[in-house]
Amino acid sequence: MRIPGSSAALLASAAALAALCGCTVQPAGADGKQGLPVHVEPPGGPASGAARSGRGPGSTWSSPVPGAARTAPADPPTDTPGVTPSVPAPRVLWARGDSGPAVRELQARLRQVAWLAVGPTGSYDGPTEQAVKGFQGKRGLPRTGATDAVTWQRLVAMTRPPGRGELYPRAGRPAAAADPRCMTGRVLCISKTSRTLRWMVGGRTLSTMAVRFGAQYTPTREGVFTVYWKSRHHVSTLYHSPMPYAMFFSGGQAVHYSYDFAARGYAGGSHGCVNVRDETAIARLFAQVRIGDKVVVSW
Repeated sequence: MRIPGSSAALLASAAALAALCGCTVQPAGADGKQGLPVHVEPPGGPASGAARSGRGPGSTWSSPVPGAARTAPADPPTDTPGVTPSVPAPRVLWARGDSGPAVRELQARLRQVAWLAVGPTGSYDGPTEQAVKGFQGKRGLPRTGATDAVTWQRLVAMTRPPGRGELYPRAGRPAAAADPRCMTGRVLCISKTSRTLRWMVGGRTLSTMAVRFGAQYTPTREGVFTVYWKSRHHVSTLYHSPMPYAMFFSGGQAVHYSYDFAARGYAGGSHGCVNVRDETAIARLFAQVRIGDKVVVSW
């Protein structure tokens, strides 16, 4: 027995149920067949979360095969509308405490654009950090004081490759060959010829730094000595001048950091001490040298 309108009612009920369950049916293909359901999920289920997250029909939550296991959705691609990809920070090339030829070139280029007053030392010290901060701030870059890839590219674009005279200005030179007396033990191997100090252990050079010596009437003594006293915050009782990181080896003569050497370079001279202008380097050296270590001063 046919009840009038029952077919229409059944179809209406099916449509309402489909709308309630969130079922989406693919349009008919070229052969007139309906496609499989893209997604069936009751309200509040994973489909709702996928819709909120902007996942499209290709979401791995879709399960066109009845009874197939669902997998967790993958992270949205970087080009997903509404998702802003994070931009990684530029890679840091050099920062305070680093040393080497690359740092020396950085310092020479900073001098070319008048951000660094002192000559290159090859050690990323406080003045270098401040110079980099100034350069970064002037160009709208983050003032970190560390040389990252973006800062370096900007500096290279504004400067030229430094020549040898810029890398080793005013008699600052590569270290001379080590004196034979420096080849055994723990030695501060100091050369007046190249104006450099090598810190050597067992014949191997661990670090090198530029130094200057006494003036004409207060020369630095030459010979073989030993470190007999260390004074981190020393002040000269004779000249009333600071001598940080002092390592005494002959009477009142010592290897120590010099503010004057850092500021004026080889334009000045000491009262007989061996001056170091790289504060970072001598702080590290001071921590390693022991009482009784050998000191060799030679031409």
